[in-house]
Amino acid sequence: MKRLILAAMLATGIAGAAHADDALKSAIAGEHRAAANKARDAFRHPYETLTFFGIKPTMTVIELSPGGGWYTEILAPYLRDNGKLIGAAGAPESRGGKAYREKLAADAKVYDKVMPVVFEPPTRFELGAPNSADMVVTFRNLHNWLGAGDEAVVTTLKEVHKVLKPNGVLGVVEHRLPIKMTQDAKASSGYMHEAYVIRMADLAGFKLAAKSEVNANPKDKADHEKGVWTLPPVLANKDKDREKYMAIGESDRMTLKFVKK
Repeated sequence: MKRLILAAMLATGIAGAAHADDALKSAIAGEHRAAANKARDAFRHPYETLTFFGIKPTMTVIELSPGGGWYTEILAPYLRDNGKLIGAAGAPESRGGKAYREKLAADAKVYDKVMPVVFEPPTRFELGAPNSADMVVTFRNLHNWLGAGDEAVVTTLKEVHKVLKPNGVLGVVEHRLPIKMTQDAKASSGYMHEAYVIRMADLAGFKLAAKSEVNANPKDKADHEKGVWTLPPVLANKDKDREKYMAIGESDRMTLKFVKK
């Protein structure tokens, strides 16, 4: 009897995991996603990235600085029925905050349960109650926080630490600067040293749980005239050397999973 019960429990767990995987794949393949955003999947590996972070459809997840909503398009339907997505964008009156809220309002069938909150580092953090989130994710944003100095990055990460439950996960994807190159004080190129990001997270109370090379791109040497924005999808130089930069693809990126100590 015990063996039968154990077998049933294992089967249920396996089936649940498979269902979760199917739900994530379905969200990524959804017709609601913009065609231009789907075109970036080959570089951003959303399924592999979110799976590496350990996301589950029952989680409360905060997405920091969602920008145009590239990942929101995936996270919103995935978490809609059994979890919760909190979109930590700018204030409603800000340009970015207004655009993000307009995106949510434009497709209620997908985004009606997304909760937009104010996130304007390093001064405004309305992420939620302490110990209320299972996971916080941020994609290519840390370099923006560094404009106000190291302390601004640590302060922001401490606010993230505060809102996470014990052993909660912080998932980070960021443009990676080669070790041999110098990171300037404001990371003006958009690239950051992996060791620097890990150190800032440690100072904020996080422990590095794992690294992934799923978003690595060895073709990117991070030595571009206009920083990371030289590469697609921005292509800051427009038609100048366009084929060269298209051949490189999107930036080389670190993918880091931290847990709240």
